[in-house]
This record gives sequence, structure tokens and C-alpha cells, in this order.
Amino acid sequence: MKPDFTKSPDGLIPVIIQDNITNVVLMLGYMNQEAFDKTQQEKRVTFFSRSKNRLWTKGEESGNFLNVSSLLIDCDNDTILIKATPVGPTCHTGADTCFNEKNISLNFLTELETIIRDRKNNPTDKSYTASLFAKGINKIAQKVGEEAVEVVIEAKDNNDELFKGEAADLLFHYLILLQAKNFTLNDIIQVLKDRH
Repeated sequence: MKPDFTKSPDGLIPVIIQDNITNVVLMLGYMNQEAFDKTQQEKRVTFFSRSKNRLWTKGEESGNFLNVSSLLIDCDNDTILIKATPVGPTCHTGADTCFNEKNISLNFLTELETIIRDRKNNPTDKSYTASLFAKGINKIAQKVGEEAVEVVIEAKDNNDELFKGEAADLLFHYLILLQAKNFTLNDIIQVLKDRH
């Protein structure tokens, strides 16, 4: 499929930019054929700026580029979806997204899963996570059990910071266990949805 720039009188079509890892919608811009071609060639998002009336590569002044991971065209060939890896904040305000998404930190779990998967598939001597994978499923499962007990102990006390720290350790090790079993958090979320 190719985008049909003739559908709009100004030759522009909307382009939705989505974070390649978290799937958060980062921004919306417009492209003409020239911007589309340049984006494909350079693997960096280039828009047609309606206010500047010229091609504009996102990050050309700030250095906050959007590196293209994949490019999809909708069924009507008049909208483009680009999954990109942002280099720095996307919005001119300094925010990660132009849509002021409040729960963007929750999407960090997806990014963390990607990092854990990378440590599993490309281990290094300096990685704690890789060392757990090297020790095998029994050690990983034991670590999850230890962290769960520590969460229970801290839950009974009144130190919120210690409790949050132990809860973070439990979640981190749980994500490692899921990867060791070749599952993702989305697989578990689907089970919860099915139960609901």
C-alpha cells in the first residue's frame, strides 16, 4: 500500500506517531509525498510544516529526533501510523507526548520488559538480570518468593518508602520470571481480562 496524497486538496495526510516500545501516542503531524519519501530514506520522521510551509525533520533544532521503527498505512491509504523511538522528549513543552498523557509511567513496564528480554537474549557479565537467567528457573522463582515475603513484612510496618522499594523489587523479579517462562505481562493481563 502507498499513501494517497491526492485525497486532500493540499496534498497532506495526517501522520500519527506512536512510541515503538510503550505504544503511547506521541504526536500528530502532516506529510506530503516529499516528507514521506525523506522519512523512508533517512529513517527519521520528517513532516511538512503547515506554519513554516516547508519540510521539517522533527528534532532538527532540538536534537529530539523520532527514529522510525515501522510505518503503517491505514485501509483508506490516507493516514499514516509511524512507530518510532524518540530521542528525548517529543513535545515542544518538554513533555514525552503532546497529549499530556497522565499514566505514561505505567507504559514503562513495557519498556522494562524489553530490557529484561534483551538481558536474557544478550547476556553480559555485568548484568544482574543476566546472572539470574544464567542460574536458571529455580533461582529466579526462589528470588520472587523471597521478594514476596519481604513485601509482606514491610506491609505490616509503617515505612512507606521501604514498602514501595520491596514492592518494586517483587515486580521486577516477577517480570524476570515471566520472561524465563516465555510469557509477557500482557499474557497475564489477558488471563485477568478473561476472568473478569
